[in-house]
Amino acid sequence: MAEIVILLAIKKIGIALAKGAADQVSVQFAKYGTQLLELQASMGRIARELRVMHDVLCQMDIRNCNNQVYEGWLEEVQKVAHVMEDMVDEYLYLVGQEHDISFFFFLKKDFKKPRSLLSLKKIASKVKEIEKDLLHLSETKNRWVPMINNGDSSNSNYIIKRSQDLVNISRSLDDEDLVGMDKNREKLEEWLAGDDPERSVISVLGMGGLGKTALAANIYKKKRDKFQCHAWVSISQTYSAEDVLRKIIKELFKDNVSVLSSTMAMDIMSLAETLKKYLEQRKYLIILDDVWTPEAFDDLFRTIPHNDKGSRLIITTREGDVAALASQGHMLTLEALPEDKAWDLFCKKAFPRDTNHECPIELMPLSKEIASKCKGLPLAIASVGSLLRVHEKTVEEWKRINDQLSWEIINNSRFDHIRNVLHLSFIYLPTHLKSCFLYCSLFPEDYHFRRKQLLRLWIAEGFIEERGESTLEEVAEGYLKELIDRNMLQLVERNTFGRTKEFRMHDILRELAVDLCRKNCFGVTYEDKCGGHLQKIGRRLVLHKLKKDIQQPFSNMHQLRTVITLEDNMGSFTLLPLLCKESRCMTVLELNGLPMDKIPDAIGDLFNVRHLGLRDSKVKMLPESIEKLSNLLTLDLCRSDIHELPGGIMKLKKLRHLFAERVIDPNWREFRCRSGMCIPSGLGNLTNLQTLQALEVQDESLRHLGELRQLRSLRLWNVKGIYCGRISESLVQLQCLSYLDVNASDKNEVLLLNVCLPNLQKLYLKGRLAEGALDESPLFQYVEGQNFYELELYWSQLREDPLPSLSRLSNLTQLRFTRAYSGEQMTFLTGWFPKLKILFLRDLLNLNRLEIQQGALVSLEKLFLGNLSSMTEVPPGIEFLMPLQYLCFEEITKDFFTVLDQCSAIQGNWWYSFRD
Repeated sequence: MAEIVILLAIKKIGIALAKGAADQVSVQFAKYGTQLLELQASMGRIARELRVMHDVLCQMDIRNCNNQVYEGWLEEVQKVAHVMEDMVDEYLYLVGQEHDISFFFFLKKDFKKPRSLLSLKKIASKVKEIEKDLLHLSETKNRWVPMINNGDSSNSNYIIKRSQDLVNISRSLDDEDLVGMDKNREKLEEWLAGDDPERSVISVLGMGGLGKTALAANIYKKKRDKFQCHAWVSISQTYSAEDVLRKIIKELFKDNVSVLSSTMAMDIMSLAETLKKYLEQRKYLIILDDVWTPEAFDDLFRTIPHNDKGSRLIITTREGDVAALASQGHMLTLEALPEDKAWDLFCKKAFPRDTNHECPIELMPLSKEIASKCKGLPLAIASVGSLLRVHEKTVEEWKRINDQLSWEIINNSRFDHIRNVLHLSFIYLPTHLKSCFLYCSLFPEDYHFRRKQLLRLWIAEGFIEERGESTLEEVAEGYLKELIDRNMLQLVERNTFGRTKEFRMHDILRELAVDLCRKNCFGVTYEDKCGGHLQKIGRRLVLHKLKKDIQQPFSNMHQLRTVITLEDNMGSFTLLPLLCKESRCMTVLELNGLPMDKIPDAIGDLFNVRHLGLRDSKVKMLPESIEKLSNLLTLDLCRSDIHELPGGIMKLKKLRHLFAERVIDPNWREFRCRSGMCIPSGLGNLTNLQTLQALEVQDESLRHLGELRQLRSLRLWNVKGIYCGRISESLVQLQCLSYLDVNASDKNEVLLLNVCLPNLQKLYLKGRLAEGALDESPLFQYVEGQNFYELELYWSQLREDPLPSLSRLSNLTQLRFTRAYSGEQMTFLTGWFPKLKILFLRDLLNLNRLEIQQGALVSLEKLFLGNLSSMTEVPPGIEFLMPLQYLCFEEITKDFFTVLDQCSAIQGNWWYSFRD
């Protein structure tokens, strides 16, 4: 954990000592050059010391866990790193640095006053103390930590031994212990017994505790005799290629003492040659259990011959990039147990002596609740069930266990193996991913994260590093993908073209991460049920489901960097003025859904704020002091009561994401259902802007729109037909644009955008389209290599069937029409829209016939038909689409419901609602 804090402190020092900053500060304080040089030199030495510490900590492995002396030393290092981060922020504030991601600076004139020097002296003095503290900590470690390591090797290897114990238990399980594994077992058996003579690699992927080892071991015991030779070896993170080769050879030659004795003195090359020669002419089965990196697999793969004897190699892993090394079609991904199978396993463990493992009726509600908290994780279910087995079968005892189950998992020694298995996954995350992972644990159980929202928070927190020419957002998305591939986060939903849309954290994994956050001052969560007042907090505070205000300030408020509110049922947040005063280094203020209607002027004193979120709040006006937030990256005012933005917004040159949209009709049925905000003059200053949602179009803003060359996402409101030419001229310059949403000022205004956007992925148009626009506008023309995935047309007033023109857009995955077509018939021909997954037709009031030919819409998953008031028959050909994942008929008549109910083509699950 300490390496996370150290890395953030190193980044901050790097910003402070960047050449542009150091040179300009030297000019500003020229009279005091010696003192300034000494301060900068101290910061440089501290950065070097911290860098070495960070690199050493990253090399430490699991064997150093559970060492109280070592962990106590880490805690002290962490405290010093936190103080150093605070000092650097104070220094940056003092010299008036306004840095962007490329470190460009300017200096504030008012800091030439003598009082600035006094503060500079205080900072220099504190930095000197920090330097001494680090030196002392290094000496302390050299004196005491090695002594403990040398004196108690059993303690240092604690987790590795316990993990190996769990592997041994998993390998001894019988069929009846593998509840819910039948289909997975059948699939593995099928792959092992296949007729293909080529050697194949099979991977079993899943998070820790899902039963990968148990499943592989079960198959190994059953099928190994079908092979001429076989071996099982656990790899783990601390593996040595030479040791692994020796273990494989030991299993293969366990009855040949002479061969084993001859390998004792062999080096790694000789071992590899011996193994390769032995396996070349044999049909073998080798299990590589718990492989963590592709490199570990490659090290061994080179020594295992690729023969044509029908050999099989099985790897179990938590890592997606390792599992991807399997032969094509031979990757098995384990999922959490479904509710019924989880219940079966729980009952087998909790009630082993009862008839058919039946749960007593009086314990049924509590038992169901306890089992559900394990979220389908077999290891947790079996462990909790085994714990309950030895407790009294009374409602009172069951309730006590249920109420403190989270505490038990974190603290009870009976659950050491759960903690060890899951803790391993965290310990071996790269440092840059650890902070991102822990951040997710501060959100509630079962919280569904939205990709873009979380990535913006990670960036604001400083977790994301620049990589080549990629934007920070692109790097952050890579971090997210890696966490999902490592099974640290669970994918919930992808968008229609395959990108991560929603994801969550497994609750058991979250419990352990929350404990790490609390112990290491990374952050805390708070909700009403926690009790009266906030006690000591960490750097981050996430407020869950607060129905009343926090009445009193809490300790360590000055250290707070992040405050996030998640629910809209909180009465008020009167601590905000105090936070503005006390938490000067605040980085993230996400005050989502708060009913407060005013932001204090003191918000401008939070020089370090990078993310300010007021979405769904009642705030009516931003103070003029907002212009002082020169480090702001994200300003989210969506669905607030703010009507206009202060002119100072245009001074926020680092701003990357601006959400400023008001709601008129939450149901989206009125033509004017949303509105943007009028942007003051100076829009062209915001050259780092990537997201602008939404701009109320005016002559002034149109003049500068094309200067925002970094825009990826743009929504425009109040667009008049006469503006389209100028908008097109601006859009030509926005070559990075991937999302465009254009809304006419009136339903009779004609939209015609003659522009080609090579990176456009999503296009939403609301308003009348010019005659022939679908055939003439470059927006609707297919371009080789273009990734145009989503098209939504509203109130387009098209008189000709739009499908023939749009069918050329063969990459579309989502198509939505709302009041877009006034004709009576639409036909999907064979071969059209081969990748379309979502089709949404609503308020097409004249449409009376929708025909679908066989071979059309072959990938469709969701079909939504709403308020098609002229339709009296089930769309012919709908049977070619069945079974759809989702089929909905909205706002239908009771007569049409009778027709639907009698239609054999759509028997099964479909949804409907009646017209009011």
